[in-house]
Amino acid sequence: MKSARLFCLTLFICLSSCLTSAQAPKANKQIPRIAIAGLAIESSTFSPALTDEAAFHAKYGADVFSSYPFMAADSPLCKKARWFPTVVGKSLPGGAVTRAAYESLVNKTLDSLKKHLPYDGLYFDIHGAMSVVGLDDPEGDFIVRIRKVIGYKTMISTSMDLHGNVSWRLAQNSDLITCYRMAPHEDAMQTKQRAVQNLIDRIESSKGKPAYKAYISVPILLPGEKTSTRVEPGKSLYKQVAPAAVQSGITDAAIWIGYAWADEPRNHAVVMVTGDDKEKVTHTAEQLAQSFWDVRNQFEFVAPTGTLTECLDKAIASPKHPFYISDSGDNPTAGGAGDATWTLTQILARPEFKAANGPSLLYASIPAPELIKSAIAAGVGNHVEGYAGAAVDNRFAPPVKLSGTVESIVSGDKDAEVEAVIKVGSVHVIITQKRKPYHKEIDFTRLGLNPRTADIVVVKIGYLEPELYAMRADWLLAITPGGVDQNIERLPYHRIQRPMFPLDKDMKDPDLKAKLVPLSDK
Repeated sequence: MKSARLFCLTLFICLSSCLTSAQAPKANKQIPRIAIAGLAIESSTFSPALTDEAAFHAKYGADVFSSYPFMAADSPLCKKARWFPTVVGKSLPGGAVTRAAYESLVNKTLDSLKKHLPYDGLYFDIHGAMSVVGLDDPEGDFIVRIRKVIGYKTMISTSMDLHGNVSWRLAQNSDLITCYRMAPHEDAMQTKQRAVQNLIDRIESSKGKPAYKAYISVPILLPGEKTSTRVEPGKSLYKQVAPAAVQSGITDAAIWIGYAWADEPRNHAVVMVTGDDKEKVTHTAEQLAQSFWDVRNQFEFVAPTGTLTECLDKAIASPKHPFYISDSGDNPTAGGAGDATWTLTQILARPEFKAANGPSLLYASIPAPELIKSAIAAGVGNHVEGYAGAAVDNRFAPPVKLSGTVESIVSGDKDAEVEAVIKVGSVHVIITQKRKPYHKEIDFTRLGLNPRTADIVVVKIGYLEPELYAMRADWLLAITPGGVDQNIERLPYHRIQRPMFPLDKDMKDPDLKAKLVPLSDK
């Protein structure tokens, strides 16, 4: 019954908004039929966590449009086609997706696609770094299964995170493909819009699929915290992409950094350029790939780094406030389990934070569902104690005992569900029902905390997201243990292609000649 209601709602909205308004000015021209589908997650194979279906917060049918502001019913883009949204799901980064969750979401997508065949185009909205238990290259598998339903004449435009991975089969089955050009990803929505616009332009112009897709595997595997486009060399490298993409004869150009915290053969950097001018497409791809390789030794962390002890020593001694510290090894925005307690245990053991009037430190955050219940029972202003964290990732430290005062309790967040603040000494520990990344000022202020006036703010994150970055007076990135350890040289890789920089620092220069990917219908 639920799927039937969703189908009816989808059909009604498509007909009443996008379809009806699109047909009016183009009575003599057939409106293209375009489907929308995609699953997005960044999942570490070095984390013991598993991701279930609920984590994707999947949207079905007409609800999918809410994910794309540029696709509002009265937008010019929406009016250019008859849209058939199927399933779009986006999960917080985490551990590998269970096979059952993957199969369920994929099969729901395929079933929905079968209902409205045929299609002129399909917008494939993915991240590109999904890991699935027992399955290599899930996005490649997904698009192949989509092709079996929609056929090979339908044009597919794929948009991705620059930390995604482009396998050969994903490249072959995508006719148009692009990715973000900024890290942090402030251009995420512009990239998705570009992917949709490229698809519509190629259909409306009757140019069809670009004639050439140049693919270059670049044997570099680096964490995003070393490749931010805020700093060099990432800044200059990515500045080359937009001019390259607007050349005559080129449809799009993209550089993928790849995802460092999964151990599959597809995990490495990639350059792809698509277009109709063979010479320009191949030359541009080779130029971008060589530029990437030439600066490989220049990539450094986006912030000064240190051990946790070094970072805390400097933060405590610093006159600059707020002093941010990234607890990077268990970063839930990169695939960490988010419940490793190693860092919090070290903080609470420091004598400087034992007294209530010590340096104020905000810690965000640690899952503690049982302690949340105890905090609710105790009430704001009262004492509570219990254990937090390490229910999923206890490899580095056991659950940490918190004994302190309940400062606030807030419910309703889509990720955390329920949050509370427990003050232990001078440390304000944010505990959650479920894991949640804290990357905006409101994440703190809604809990009664002020990240602008705190002495120290410790966040489970890698590079600071824009709002946190704007607030910091100083910042250090702590190299801490976890499923997304920034020191990738100590991760147990077994299946990536070798040699790989920087794991093999003295490797010979690779062959960076472009390979032409066969068209999807060839």
